[in-house]
Amino acid sequence: MRVGGGRAAGRWRQRPRLARFMAAAACEGLSSAGTDEADEAVRGTCEDASVCKRFAVSVGYWRDPYIQYFVRQAKERKAPEINRGYYARVHGVSYLIKAFLKKTECNCQIVNLGAGMDTLFWRLKDENLLPRKYFEVDFPMIVARKIHHIKSKPPLSKPIMESHSGDSLLIDSHSLDSSRYSIQGADLRFSSELEEKLKKHNLDVHLPTLLVAECVLVYMTPQQSASLLKWAASTFPVAMFINYEQVNMTDRFGQIMIENLQRRQCNLAGVEVCKSLGSQRERLLLNGWETAHAIDMMKVYSFLPQADVKRIEGLEFLDEKELFEQLMQHYCICWASKDSSNLGLADIAF
Repeated sequence: MRVGGGRAAGRWRQRPRLARFMAAAACEGLSSAGTDEADEAVRGTCEDASVCKRFAVSVGYWRDPYIQYFVRQAKERKAPEINRGYYARVHGVSYLIKAFLKKTECNCQIVNLGAGMDTLFWRLKDENLLPRKYFEVDFPMIVARKIHHIKSKPPLSKPIMESHSGDSLLIDSHSLDSSRYSIQGADLRFSSELEEKLKKHNLDVHLPTLLVAECVLVYMTPQQSASLLKWAASTFPVAMFINYEQVNMTDRFGQIMIENLQRRQCNLAGVEVCKSLGSQRERLLLNGWETAHAIDMMKVYSFLPQADVKRIEGLEFLDEKELFEQLMQHYCICWASKDSSNLGLADIAF
């Protein structure tokens, strides 16, 4: 099968639901790394990916009892390609996170960059897998909205209170800090500001640290994302970085994705690094990481537990498998590590 072939690319143009999905999914991380003009676009798109996740959860792709408290239910059905894509993304990223938690025996911290309405903290608590501290960073407007949801909805606030010890929680409109959970508004393009805010809320640079970025780096210029990656590699002696974003963007299919995004004022400032799996790995290695891996989401899908894959494939009929494969081949998961304590982080793989 030709990646980016004319037949599938033509069908792409004829599938407005999928075009809207790709624009929404790719705009997800824009909020924490955008310019003023991009921020304007985010006001209409920042919830789209979470709405897609909530719909997939409602159909039965995976369990997440917390997403309902952050976003509304979708007004229309999402295409099966969308739901399967999110299933692979959620389970693929989760697999790597849990592998890191196992290697460190949860004696670590997680920094979720551009976290949006992500529910990972609450899901990890339910599984008794919380790290020593869990940090979220995003654009102040998104953080303020998330804090409002947390404050006003007991199913969200109670787990934070249950895991908290010590003095009363620190909370204002753009930050919330407990002993185990912290959410801060910051611009990821400025590493010094980011580090200052995290350290103010007890980031420990000596703890093994996992940094997660999903559809975030692609909205930074290559120089800005390199600066962030270099900061992380130089700050934490023992660390892992997980990046989920676009790949293979120079072929015809990738160009159609870019055109659809541009129609929504979502410009991919970092698309140059998304040329290939090789360019994704190279960026990580050039910016201070000792090991780096990258695989496309079709590969991730094939590595997931096949009994559960068979279950979710029975939830909805998929009539365009070639298009699904094309979409999956244009997203990837990359992960890198540095491990001065020899915890075995370099061995983490699918």
